[in-house]
Amino acid sequence: MTEKKVDLSKNVFNKIQYSQTIDTSFRELGVTSIAEDLQQQTSVEQFFALYNSLFYDIPPNGEVNSHEYLVQQSGEYINFDQNLEEIEALQNEITQLRKDLLASQIENIELKSGKKVNIDVENLGANIDEITQEVNRIKETIELPTITEATETQEQNTFTILSDSGV
Repeated sequence: MTEKKVDLSKNVFNKIQYSQTIDTSFRELGVTSIAEDLQQQTSVEQFFALYNSLFYDIPPNGEVNSHEYLVQQSGEYINFDQNLEEIEALQNEITQLRKDLLASQIENIELKSGKKVNIDVENLGANIDEITQEVNRIKETIELPTITEATETQEQNTFTILSDSGV
């Protein structure tokens, strides 16, 4: 093996020469100024335009970069769980009111037709809408008394209250 000799040279600058010769800014590393950052920042309008153009390219489910992720993050931001609890409570109240209305309609049908309708309103489950439609259909087939018939019935049902005082 032969040995090679390498000459090293070193340039030394004084303070004035150094600042004139060497670029000390970070332009080469991609650092931008605040003004440049603000110009490059996406606006809300630009974000939604981009979101709408990518909508079907975004996977529906996933821990990140999915519609599910966006819904979870936005839901946390606007306290959606609190709103969801209120919505569920209102839906339960609506369901109960529908059951009460259906029970009243069934009772009304039974009184008008004189027939017993065997429907357990409390255990209807998902069929409540179908049964409500059926009850409404039956109601339409029942003949309602005319106004004169209703007046005669009311006159027949009047009675006098007697008091113990003999008056």
